[in-house]
Amino acid sequence: MTESVSLSHLPDPSAADDTAPIQAPRLWRQDGWTAQVIKNEDDEGWAVAMYKDGEAEPALVGPWTMGRDKKNPKPLDGAAFRTLVKTASEVLRRHEQHLQAMLHKRIDIATAGGTITVLLDIVPDEDDPYACLSARDAGDELLAEVRVRPGFKLNATTAAAWIADDFNPPR
Repeated sequence: MTESVSLSHLPDPSAADDTAPIQAPRLWRQDGWTAQVIKNEDDEGWAVAMYKDGEAEPALVGPWTMGRDKKNPKPLDGAAFRTLVKTASEVLRRHEQHLQAMLHKRIDIATAGGTITVLLDIVPDEDDPYACLSARDAGDELLAEVRVRPGFKLNATTAAAWIADDFNPPR
């Protein structure tokens, strides 16, 4: 179940020029990261938002443990902060891997002349997005390169058809 947390009342961590470490019960800043414990607007619970320095949006927002009085949040500490940094870093790493996989595709096609690697690199330009379709031989020599629409679907069938058509731009 996803909890809804309002972040509108938080200061913009990217606006802070001060990168000096802070180790307060609800705000911890160290090593390029800031953890901020916030009130969950949808219930009586608490959440923690993790920001990477220079970023306006949190890399991670998750539930935070209640303190012993069951009203206030448990204070941040060094061990919890290190765990939060590790988790937020992993979230960012996975996001980057996903983006890389979405923008860069590769397929190897076996031909009579050897294996040809066909690559599709999408350039997500806001004004003029496009993709570059290229082919390389087993020695990594460029055989062909054409510009295609960003929605071009690279798969074994389209790659083989492009090779069979002597690398003429796909329609």
